[in-house]
Amino acid sequence: MAALEPEPEPEPGGQQEAGLGQGGGSPPASPPAAAVGGGTPAWSPASAQAASLLEEAAELLVLQRDFAAALERCEAGCSSLGPAPGADSCAEVKCSLCVVGIQALAEMNRWREVLSWVLQYYHRPEHLPPKLLELCILLYSKVREPQVMLEVGSSWLRDQTNKSLPEYGSLLELYLLHVLLPLGRFEGAEELVYSCDVLDSEQKLAFVETICEKRCQWTQQEEMHSAHDEQEDKATETVLGALSQKLLTMLTLLRRTLRSMSSHFYLLPYKKMLLATFLLYLVVVRLDPASPTSLPFICKLVQLFRQAWAAVLSPIHRPPIQD
Repeated sequence: MAALEPEPEPEPGGQQEAGLGQGGGSPPASPPAAAVGGGTPAWSPASAQAASLLEEAAELLVLQRDFAAALERCEAGCSSLGPAPGADSCAEVKCSLCVVGIQALAEMNRWREVLSWVLQYYHRPEHLPPKLLELCILLYSKVREPQVMLEVGSSWLRDQTNKSLPEYGSLLELYLLHVLLPLGRFEGAEELVYSCDVLDSEQKLAFVETICEKRCQWTQQEEMHSAHDEQEDKATETVLGALSQKLLTMLTLLRRTLRSMSSHFYLLPYKKMLLATFLLYLVVVRLDPASPTSLPFICKLVQLFRQAWAAVLSPIHRPPIQD
């Protein structure tokens, strides 16, 4: 389990991030002693096959670094043992196969599949061996996804059969420190500690003190985040205020410009402009400019355009030309 000890800043997304990569700890390189030792009185064909597959998977994982092949051996071994092997040695072989399979999945950066992969061979969370539960809690805590183990760990710890196991206290502590407290589930952690009959009063008091310390740290971090958010909001308001002031100034200048232009347009001789436009339409569309009969219209049009141009270029305070 040394390969899954939590680090200060884990980063999921690669082989090294899952804590089981090239530099991580190695799974058992051979089957457990109960599986290969000479003290076992008798082996069923399925158990013997699973032990052989375990040895092959460990060799593929550690020596040959063939993670996909190691995972295949683990799946074949777990399937041959069935959902619930009866003998303790078979259960240990199945647990060791799952440990090697978890290592192989993590090496292939498929750590998100670990829990579902394990549960397909144990079916219910409370049936997980303590070693596998510990491995899964540490793995998902290291990749910063402790919420994955929230319901699984709760189901395992509520099971009455598991409370009689010697590993129950250590797994309860692991679940509190790596799942509940990082998620801010302080009320749930206190309820779990108070309702646990396995712990004595001193252990409960120690757990409650730890929960209080984590709650204080959580509160301080929340206050720091709130203060940082307030500073960002103030900075944003300052920028928006400056932009609003500039926009208001621009709109004021634009309004003054439009008002000046409108007052200037009011002085234009609209009637003469319309008449010139109409004459231009007659000359271009209806009449032939080369014809002598069109000369009076063209002269009148030129005169009207000269008057309109003079009116446009005249000062703004000049009174409009009377028709």
